[in-house]
Order: sequence, then structure tokens, then C-alpha cells
Amino acid sequence: MSETRTALIEIEDLTVKYPGRRAPALEGLQLQLRAGETVLLLGPSGSGKSTLALTLNGLIPHSIGKLQSGRIRVAGFDTRQTTVATLAQRVGILFQDPEAQFVMFTVEDEIAFGLENLCFSPEEMERRISESLRLVGLTDLRYRRVEQLSGGEKQRVALAALLALEPEILVFDEPTANLDPQGTREVFDLLRRCKETGRYTIVLIEHRLDELMDLVERMVVLGKRGEVIIDGAPREVLRSHLSTLQELGVWVPQVARLAHALQQHGWSLEPFPLTLSEAAEVLTKRHALNISRQASPALLTSASAHKNGHQQSSGSPPINPQPGQGEAAIEVCSLSYRAAGREVLQDVSLALPRGALLALVGANGAGKTTLAQHLVGILQPPRGCIRLLGRDLTTIPARELTRHVGYVFQNPEHQFITEAVEDEVAYGLRVMGLPATEVQERTRTLLERFNLLSLARANPFTLSHGEKRRLSVATMLAMGQEILILDEPTFGQDEYNATALLELLWQLHSEGRTVVIITHDMSLVATYAQYVAVMNRGRLLFYGTPAALFAREELLAEARLMLPPLAELARRLGWSDLLTLEDLCERCLQTSSLTPQEAMGQAEGAASLEEGRPCK
Repeated sequence: MSETRTALIEIEDLTVKYPGRRAPALEGLQLQLRAGETVLLLGPSGSGKSTLALTLNGLIPHSIGKLQSGRIRVAGFDTRQTTVATLAQRVGILFQDPEAQFVMFTVEDEIAFGLENLCFSPEEMERRISESLRLVGLTDLRYRRVEQLSGGEKQRVALAALLALEPEILVFDEPTANLDPQGTREVFDLLRRCKETGRYTIVLIEHRLDELMDLVERMVVLGKRGEVIIDGAPREVLRSHLSTLQELGVWVPQVARLAHALQQHGWSLEPFPLTLSEAAEVLTKRHALNISRQASPALLTSASAHKNGHQQSSGSPPINPQPGQGEAAIEVCSLSYRAAGREVLQDVSLALPRGALLALVGANGAGKTTLAQHLVGILQPPRGCIRLLGRDLTTIPARELTRHVGYVFQNPEHQFITEAVEDEVAYGLRVMGLPATEVQERTRTLLERFNLLSLARANPFTLSHGEKRRLSVATMLAMGQEILILDEPTFGQDEYNATALLELLWQLHSEGRTVVIITHDMSLVATYAQYVAVMNRGRLLFYGTPAALFAREELLAEARLMLPPLAELARRLGWSDLLTLEDLCERCLQTSSLTPQEAMGQAEGAASLEEGRPCK
């Protein structure tokens, strides 16, 4: 972090509060960001990361929230006395959902919209539109309608609209939250191009960290009260404060977690790795790992190293995708569905046993959510195409269906119907006619379990993204259904709450509930999923175990999926059978006790791998 750079953003004693909330979202925050820096902003759910972003372009206090004390100066402008229109030319914010920012129908018109409002000349508008499209790699899609774009392309259009205003500061607030793994990689590549221009100060709020740590120059960590508690260079922050970050429940790079875990067993990785490439290099060079020896099939695991000791053999055969094979919770037989002239689902068939935990994955637009909505009757399937718990779904009354199947929407706001958090959880219980004391007891238990008790009287729509997600899951679990379907349940969660939720779902699965999780998080699939189904362009492309899926590189590429970070690291080390941190840590420790001759031979193997020569 260069001390000679100009302070572009100056925040002094900032306290921000939202109407209807007792506690401030940010409290006494002090921070300076220098011109040209790329800063990663971390913090637990509800720590005020998005709130801080909104103060930078003046939406707080001019549109939402209240600035109770302190001040912010951006490029010399006091945000309290400067209009949002003026600040928008200095600060561009890319949010989680690009569609929420779109106001026009075509790519060109979307980018031109802001320029027209600022009264630029036609010649200047043309220059800026062409340049921004070139930078984001969308020149060929200039005249495309935005609804025809993929998720990653939509994010690039939203960014192009910001870049056309030529801001000095770019803020990315979870820009990959709704993207498939390949779309995420495209956005991170775009970030690299922005950084390489040298024009921008970049602030990142993100939890998929392993692929972007090479971009980050500085890490700023917010505490639970919205105050800065850690600020420094990434390598030093992760080396010295990893335990604190994990206690806060903050997402950290997977390779840093691995280095920390190995450190607990007496291994010291130098330099402390931030990226997959650094981790692969230090592990092969410094510890002469056996990169060429493949594990025996007996060691192959899917969730076998689940940190609570849940053992599952990957030798379990894949579920037969045809219905009628044993007792099934969900049976889908030749389900097809058309919408807007397009085949959204094409001849999908699968059978999920009772008590299974299934991850449903695939690219944006692959048909995952559409399939799930058929399973809960939001979209009505043809008679005979779906059976739940042995009954044709079309014969089950809607009121009865909700007692058997719980569904969490991708956007939690879509299912909020009350004005208080505790009433949201209690609503379904009251409809069931349960005694008031039981409703109160169940509601309090769930609010405590999901760390929402202090927000019991808050309006659900004032919660943070992560808090809204936890509330939507708590509301579903209150009903105690036998089948649970969750669309991106870890979206917007910090690591602590995401892990707590997944542990709860694992526990419910262990108790016999059937759980279906729609997700883009391949680390979740590796650690928790018993089975995985891959959708691609409306078809079921694969149905089996995570280990079997991750062994098929061509299929992953076809479905726009990628290996989770640690599985990719294991592949680079020659251990393609390993999926989780615990798997990889155990193998490292197993191979550390080598004779000098073995160590020398394996070091030569590591060198030949790095140089592209085949290992002997």
C-alpha cells in the first residue's frame, strides 16, 4: 500500500442508521482509500459493507438511510452537500443483480441512458459507448436486447454503463452472487482488465476469493458494529489474523484456510499462499509432496471428510435417473416445459430417494429453478410427470402440499408478507392452528438458531441480504416439511452463517428429511452433497456423486462449471481424487514423512511438472 498516493476517499467518524432499526448499520467508521488502490472489503453479514458502498455515491443520505454523524469526502466532494447525479460521475457501483439497474431494452440504449441524462453531445456519447463496450468485450453485442444475454453478459453491460460515465472509483458489491462459475470467472477477468488500465480505484465486496486475490492490494475488515477492525496488506492480514477472520465468520480464501490448517500441524508454508498457483508452487517445492502417486480407489471420497465426521462412501452407485427404482421422495418422469417460445425443460427424468441430500447445479438459465418450481406446484406439471412421496403432484391440494414441501425462493423478498421478522416466522405456524405458546416457542427457537433474535421486531425488508436469506430459511423450517427445496440458500451469507445453515440442513438430512439445494457454490457440492444433478440447457446432463462429476472435466466445461478451489489445487498436485480441505490436508500430512531419497525424487517430479515435462 503506497503512502504517496492521494487520499481519494476520506471517511471520518461515520455513523449510519436506517429507519426502524435500533442499532446503526455503521458506527464511528474511520477509513481512507487512496487513488489507484484495489481494496477488498470484508465483514460478517450485517456489518455494513453494502451500506458503506451506498454512502460513496450519495444514495445514503440523499435517498435512503440517515447519516447520523461524521462525513465522507469523495474526490474532494462532501457527499452530504453533493447530488447523487454529480457523485455518479465519480463513483460507479455494480450491484449483485444487474437487472435491477437496467432501464432500457438494448445494450446500446442502456449504456447511452446515463450519458443522455447528463446531456453529452452525440459525438462524445459515441466515443464513450464504443470505448466502454470494447473494455468489457461486448462490442459485437451492441444492438442485442438485454433479456437475451447470459448472467455474466448482463453484469458486463451494467459495468459498461458505469464505465461510460468515466468514474474514478468502481465499487463491486457481490457482482458474482447470481452467476454460475464460468460467469464468475468472466467477471473477475473483467476486473483484471479494469485494474490494468490504471484508471480506477476499485473497492470489492465479494466472497468468492480464491480467483481474485491476485488483484487485491489491501484488505479492510469491518466488525459486527460496522467499524474497521483490520486494515492491511492481504498476505499479512491472512497470515496474522486468519483466526480472527474465522471467528468473525468472514469468508477467506480456501488456500489460506489450508495453509492455516497445515500450520496447526507444524507445517509453515512460505510465502503464505494467497492464490492456487502460489499454493501449488509452495507445496511442491518446499515439501516435496508426492505429486505423481495417485490415491487408491478406497480413499476416494465425496463428503467423507465432512468436518463433523459424517462419513459417506463415494462407492455408492449413482441414483438411477428413471423413476420407480425403490422408495422415492421425488420422482420426475419425462418432464418438459416451454416458455416464451423456448424449451426451458426437455424430457427431464430423475428419482431422488427419501432422506437424500441433492445439489442441483448448472449454468444461469439451465432450468434449475424452473424444475424446482414444478416440484412445489408454482408451475403446474402435466399429470403423471411428478410424484412426491408416492403421490401424483397434480392430485395434492395446494394447502396440503405446503405441509409436505418447503421452498425457499432465490429472492427472499418475494416471500415476505408481514412487517416484523418474528411475525414472518410465526405466520405459517398460526395458519396451522398451533397453540399460541407453541408458536411463540418455535419462533423464538428459530430466531435464535439463525441469529435473528435481536431483529425480531425489525421490518424484514430492512434486513441485510444475508439476514433476509436466513429469515426466509427460518420461515420455511418452521413448518417442519418432509421435503425441503432451497434456491441458493447461502447467497449473501457470511461464512459463519452459511456453514451453520448447511450444518443444519445436513442434520435434517441425517434425520431423514429430503433436501434439494440449488447452488452455484461448487465447494458446497464437494463438502455437503450426497448426490449432484447437472442441468444444461433444460436437459439433465449428469446425475450421480460429486466425486464422479468432478472427474469429468469435459462435462464440467460443457455445463459452465468448474472444480472448487481446493479440488483444483489437488488436481494440480496430481491428486484428482480429493475434494475438500480435510481431504487435502490429510494427504499432505501423509506424504510429509519421506526418506531423503523419496524427497529428492519427488522434488524432481515437482520440477518436471512445473516445466511441463511428464513425471517419471
